[in-house]
Amino acid sequence: MSDTETRPTQEQLDTYAEHFNQSQTMRLFGLKLSFPRGEKVVVTLPEVRTEHRGGLGTAAVNGGVIAAMFDYAIGCTPALKDPTRRAATMQLSLSFERPVRGDVVRAEATIDSAGSSTLFASARMYDAQGQVCARCQGVVKLSQMKWASGQSPAIN
Repeated sequence: MSDTETRPTQEQLDTYAEHFNQSQTMRLFGLKLSFPRGEKVVVTLPEVRTEHRGGLGTAAVNGGVIAAMFDYAIGCTPALKDPTRRAATMQLSLSFERPVRGDVVRAEATIDSAGSSTLFASARMYDAQGQVCARCQGVVKLSQMKWASGQSPAIN
């Protein structure tokens, strides 16, 4: 982000996260979205449940859960630029480095570069010990349309 670009306030990002966290899918997965210091997107699975596990027939977190967390993390990076605009993930590329173990999992995403309609982002998945277990790169389409609520994602 350039120095001349205006950034959303922490209050705007917190409102976005609060509304997004109320969505049915986020509640179903048990995920929490946040924007620490307005610098990155963090998606946390604060309690890995039995239904989240099953990677390689083990107690590791299932790859589908990891992919969903990366989708949310990458897909919410446009909020770091403008939390009022809609956006949609267009492409994700995941690399699994080691099994994701433990009772807490966290994905962190940042913007690599952004134009007026396309954004490139990258993310890392951390296990309970803080080790990087997976990486993701993604492309997000930025819309000119605002959220139905006018300021943040609509709650479904």
